[in-house]
Amino acid sequence: QVQLVESGGGLVQAGGSLRLSCSASGDIFSLNVMGWFRQAPGKQRELVATIISGGSTNYADSVKGRFTISRGNAKNPVYLQMNSLKPEDTAVYYCYAYVRYRDYWGQGTQVTVSS
Repeated sequence: QVQLVESGGGLVQAGGSLRLSCSASGDIFSLNVMGWFRQAPGKQRELVATIISGGSTNYADSVKGRFTISRGNAKNPVYLQMNSLKPEDTAVYYCYAYVRYRDYWGQGTQVTVSS
């Protein structure tokens, strides 16, 4: 079992930056695949970025060059640095982990980008 809690969301003007953090508890030593997803109102949840234990990363085309996913320590295993934010980045952002053949999600943190 893994519990994930996001923090760092908020309201920011277009062009601004935010850094999202994800804290983890439970089976934290098996967090080999982690990532961030987002869901805007009326839309499906979509991949933002993933990172595996070896450090390889993957990004949605819409955020490449603006967002950076990185690994932290066991208790705070993943971050998302978001720069040059756009109004279309407005969404609830979810921390994600794939552990022992199961998907885990946090409760989400709201990111709102004003124009």
